[in-house]
Amino acid sequence: MVARLGPRTLTTNHLHKAAWLGINIFLFVYYFLMFDMDEKFYYTREILGSALAWARASAKCLNFNSMLILLPVCRNLLSFLRGTCLLCRRTMRKQLDHNLTFHKLVAYMLALMTAVHTIAHLFNLERYNDSQQAADGSLSSVLSDLHQDGSDKWLNPIHSNSTTPAYVTFTSIPGLTGVIITVALILMVTSSMEFIRRSYFEVFWYTHHLFIIYFAGLVIHGIAGLVRGQTEESLKKYSPQRCAQYLVYRDGRSTHHHCKEPEFGGIPTESWKWVLAPILLYVFERILRFWRSRQRVVITKVVTHPSKVLELQMHKKGFNMEVGQYIFINCPSISLLEWHPFTLTSAPEDNFFSVHIRAAGDWTENVIDAFQQQKPKIPRIEVDGPFGTASEDVFQYEVAMLIGAGIGVTPFASVLKSIWYKFQHADQSLKTKKIYFYWLCRDTGAFAWFNDLLVSLEQEMEESGKAGFLNYRLFLTGWDNSIAGHAVLNFDTVTDVVTGLKQKTSFGRPMWSNEFSAVATAHPKSVVGVFLCGPEALAKSLQKCCHQYSRLDPRKVKFYFNKENF
Repeated sequence: MVARLGPRTLTTNHLHKAAWLGINIFLFVYYFLMFDMDEKFYYTREILGSALAWARASAKCLNFNSMLILLPVCRNLLSFLRGTCLLCRRTMRKQLDHNLTFHKLVAYMLALMTAVHTIAHLFNLERYNDSQQAADGSLSSVLSDLHQDGSDKWLNPIHSNSTTPAYVTFTSIPGLTGVIITVALILMVTSSMEFIRRSYFEVFWYTHHLFIIYFAGLVIHGIAGLVRGQTEESLKKYSPQRCAQYLVYRDGRSTHHHCKEPEFGGIPTESWKWVLAPILLYVFERILRFWRSRQRVVITKVVTHPSKVLELQMHKKGFNMEVGQYIFINCPSISLLEWHPFTLTSAPEDNFFSVHIRAAGDWTENVIDAFQQQKPKIPRIEVDGPFGTASEDVFQYEVAMLIGAGIGVTPFASVLKSIWYKFQHADQSLKTKKIYFYWLCRDTGAFAWFNDLLVSLEQEMEESGKAGFLNYRLFLTGWDNSIAGHAVLNFDTVTDVVTGLKQKTSFGRPMWSNEFSAVATAHPKSVVGVFLCGPEALAKSLQKCCHQYSRLDPRKVKFYFNKENF
């Protein structure tokens, strides 16, 4: 029986979101009930009502999410975990590939809890102000007047009728840091939108470094302790449940011999306890990456390809890589601070490592121009990495489907090169028995990037008697009638008129349902790894096909979807 498409697709696409939302709701409810019943805040609740619990519960969730927000971007940590999880279940290793998805989920939750926390405190300040202004002898009014003689035992931070909530917001440490934190978070979240990140990467890059201000503000946010509770010493002597009724007497003083005026103190700040370890881990990560990036990189070859693509072949002492990994590149002559990720196109067996850089923005265009001009000398490059990705697991599958869209072919160029080396050395440890490779390009010039590699693979597989090992298909998605007509007229030639390869180029996009059906029929009992480096729309289509054509019987064919994220 074939697995049904709808429910499993929903589970795959939304499970992480639902799980993370559920965890945060549980934490929020737990802390809400805890603060709503805590006797230490009995008098505070008399003034603030339920807004106190809303503010404190959301603060706990903020601390929890702030503790986790940096971990998914500790790339060395993730690479280390990938290396130590080689013997783990495939589903456990795949979770590491969702690091950026998890990072975004945590960020969205930070934004949500910041909104809840801010709104709750706006209500709190208004209620503090109302209690200070009131002269009706109510308990909240009496509590606001307690210890306003200059002592540090007060409950209401608004000490006079002339003080406004806005004044407290912008003159107190909690208020001012809260504003700064909120503004920094808004800028980071909005600049992370897909449109801005792709069209104005520099805006996203620089704005994201406001996280330093965010964490600095978070650590000192609660130092002044505007929201207070009854001190432990006062609470032991005078229970609020028993003494509250006596506070409404004249002058706010209790006439009961067992009840005195309650004393209040600030709540010790806890944010630093939550974020200290992740911050130290991240600082260590950055130091390691900085040290590694300062090591000298020698550029051994520069190749200009069609469609504005630049190939850099480099050498760096101690550099070791696996197939499908990526690096960060910085060109100091273009920008001292910008680092951009590029998938390695070389194989581990090469005596160099290489990347292909396509013009896709100001930075990449400037880098390509700088290397083409080489004035007065070749630009200096700094490299950080390599870091692991899903494509590292290609050779862990019996059957692999590799799908690259445009420059998204780069991780699979590394895989195909490595296969060529394995055939050259008759490597018997290769677990993979069949590879299906699909390359989708908008223009014919793009196929020239790795044309020589595919020609070499065709020849090597024929000579080694493994002509059926690699089944590759090239799809031209942007074409006109003249190109198509020329291809039809020369269809019977040995090589393709578009690429010069034996495999003919297809025009249009693949019918993925047909491709998956054919693979499932050819390998009815295999585990098939589906690897994509391409747009999100294509990822959704492939993910649906993986679910649709995977059999419920564990002994039958199963498709596992993997997507490059960096």
